[in-house]
Amino acid sequence: MLFSRLRGLRARRLLLLSLLLLIGWQAGSGQLHYSVSEEAKHGTFVGRIAQDLGLELAELVPRLFRVASKDRGDLLEVNLQNGILFVNSRIDREALCGRSEECSIHLEVIVDRPLQVFHVNVKVKDINDNPPVFKGSEQRIFIPENRQLGSRFPLEGAADADIGVNSLLTYTLSPTEYFSLKVETTDELSKSLSLELRKSLDREETPELQLLLTATDGGKPELEGTVRLQITVLDVNDNAPLFDQAVYRAQLVESTANGTLVTTLNASDADEGVNGEVVFSFGNDVSADIQEKFKVDSILGEIRVIGDLDYEKIKSYEIQVKAVDKGTPPMSNHCKVLVKVLDINDNTPELEITSLSLPIKEDAPLSTVIALIKVSDRDSGDNGQVTCSLTPHVPFKLVSTFKNYYSLVLDSALDRETTADYKVVVTARDGGSPSLWATASVSVEVADVNDNAPAFAQPEYTVFVKENNPPGAHIFTVSATDADAQENALVSYSLVERRVGERLLSSFVSVHAESGKVFALQPLDHEELELLQFQVSARDAGVPALGSNVTLQVFVLDENDNAPALLGPQAGSSVSELVSRSIGAGHVVTKVRAVDADSGYNAWLSYELQPSTGGARSPFRVGLYTGEISTTRALDEADAPRQRLLVLVKDHGEPVLTTTATVLVSLVESGQIQKASLPVLTGAVGPQASLVDVNVYLIIAICAVSSLLVLTLLLYTALRCSATPTDGACAPGKPVLVCSSAVGSWSYSQQRRQRVCSGEGLPKTDLMAFSPGLSPGLNILERSEQAEVNSDLSGNVSPNLSYDFNLFLDLTSFLKVSLFTRECSLERKIPRASLLLQIKRREKLQDLSRCQTI
Repeated sequence: MLFSRLRGLRARRLLLLSLLLLIGWQAGSGQLHYSVSEEAKHGTFVGRIAQDLGLELAELVPRLFRVASKDRGDLLEVNLQNGILFVNSRIDREALCGRSEECSIHLEVIVDRPLQVFHVNVKVKDINDNPPVFKGSEQRIFIPENRQLGSRFPLEGAADADIGVNSLLTYTLSPTEYFSLKVETTDELSKSLSLELRKSLDREETPELQLLLTATDGGKPELEGTVRLQITVLDVNDNAPLFDQAVYRAQLVESTANGTLVTTLNASDADEGVNGEVVFSFGNDVSADIQEKFKVDSILGEIRVIGDLDYEKIKSYEIQVKAVDKGTPPMSNHCKVLVKVLDINDNTPELEITSLSLPIKEDAPLSTVIALIKVSDRDSGDNGQVTCSLTPHVPFKLVSTFKNYYSLVLDSALDRETTADYKVVVTARDGGSPSLWATASVSVEVADVNDNAPAFAQPEYTVFVKENNPPGAHIFTVSATDADAQENALVSYSLVERRVGERLLSSFVSVHAESGKVFALQPLDHEELELLQFQVSARDAGVPALGSNVTLQVFVLDENDNAPALLGPQAGSSVSELVSRSIGAGHVVTKVRAVDADSGYNAWLSYELQPSTGGARSPFRVGLYTGEISTTRALDEADAPRQRLLVLVKDHGEPVLTTTATVLVSLVESGQIQKASLPVLTGAVGPQASLVDVNVYLIIAICAVSSLLVLTLLLYTALRCSATPTDGACAPGKPVLVCSSAVGSWSYSQQRRQRVCSGEGLPKTDLMAFSPGLSPGLNILERSEQAEVNSDLSGNVSPNLSYDFNLFLDLTSFLKVSLFTRECSLERKIPRASLLLQIKRREKLQDLSRCQTI
């Protein structure tokens, strides 16, 4: 490199010397000739133009020395101080003259005073400043792979802007085994280039070759240019398409949406162009079902989903795909695409009730199989694992018997009367996420068994029936319900037969078997039967039949169907009484005794004295409620010796029933009446009073030491009968009424042929007790009459007897109630307090009572 620079410097000196000699040689001819190399630097000396023209340096400015150029006058310039021509700007010979051999710069030098014009020619010498240049940086050459050896392929050469030796080019090719460079020279400068094929090409092996062609000029130093030869081997359809995989595998969930990419096929063809263009399609043996589910893009090789996938129908697909190129003739190849469908939890469990044992009896034993249930799920894995459960709070459970099989069995006791039908919901739930579930309802009907007896609303009923009812009258309806069903709940009614006294119960009442209506078969008589107690049985139609009883207490209410009846001598005819004319006012003459077989108001008697037929005022009166006939004034001679008194006895019933007593009063002197009545008074007052005292105190003593009230009552009755055997008070069937006073308590005793409560055994004496007090309807006169001192038949007063009778009546009232309630409670087994309450209720219906004296 250093050696070449030294050689260039010497050459430049020689050229400068030659230029100076030339200028000097031409000065005399009027035209100066200089030379300068291209690419000289600014200020490079060209020539002493002022000296060569014979001009003084001092006169250059005054004479207006100037240089004019026809072309590119700015390339050279004259220094007016020293008269030297120098390079002013870069000179490019190729720009000035191109490839012309001659290249000069023509200058005109002008001076004034006098005007002179000089011509200067500066030759521009070429230097090797331009390397060889190809038209492009690359030349593409296309050669079919089946070209024969020795074939030539022309190349474009390079061009050099320099001239002469500097533009003389030589070419070289980079080493290659396939080609050689052939250069043919047509003249000294023009050369023809080509590549000659020396080895067969195979595009599939070597599809391209890159070579470097170098052009070198003859300048010093040498310059060179290169071009890249891009050799492309053209394809011939000698290769079939090849898939990069023999088998493609893909997995898709069954819910994959349409248009989803399954896989992309990659088939390559070693050929190129149309020979390497591959078209994809399904094989000829692909089923229609696959073509409905998938499609393949013929160009891109993309297989996409176009139909719905269902794991439960098809779990995998095997798709044959072929690739065919576009060569002539076309070549093809095949591959296989395996698509595996993945299950998702898209199927709900299914339940199937295969058999039922319904209805089930309510007494069925535990673990009785009611139904067989089969569950299934078309999904797989956890999605197909099903578990079952039941509605809570039902007497059943599920028992797994086999895979996906369950038995619905009885888990606890049934009671049809509590729940007759169960809606059992079986829930099947799979193990997917999220899980799916399904339900099935099983209606379990509970069949009835006869495990409930008919039941009445209450254990006993109290019925009030008026006496004298028409035969066959409906008096009550019993009703029993049975919690069972159908024939087990079909209730029929019947009487529990027994005897009421000497007669059967069925002669009094009957009950309708279906409706439960109770009928009185005959008129009932309160005076004969106040209370009829019996039982009605209700039985169902089950097997075996079950039954229960209810007790009916039928109280026969009294009606005013009995007129007052006179007692003693008044019952058959009139009564005659002797009355002394000497008695004063208020003397009791006699007493009308009457009873009424009814009770309550119907048996409450009152007495009225009917006016005499003559219209004269009678000296007698009768107590309104006592029946005592007494004088209203002192008797005198004007009074008729025989008085006929009509006493009207009436009850308080509706309608009022009456009877009449006739009393014949004979007015006599006092001596006559004493003789007739003395023996009677002796027997009546003394012994009877003492006997009553004994009886009363005896009763008190017995009651104090014993609770046997019946014995007390019998003892009193025996003593009474032994004391007065002819009184008739203890005679069978005759009533006895004892009064302590007109204002005190009283009792009524009457022997009746009836059966109370139980109706069994011998007839009992019905003893009723009343303590009504005074009626609110009495006036002051009547109250004063009731407050009179009690007297016997002869008018003698016995205070002790009156006291003893009061005590006796109170005791008998107590004995009566105690005896009655004790007998009834023992037989009926009910509390005495309850029975007393019923008696009190009945007594309210019979609010008023009657009162008579012996």
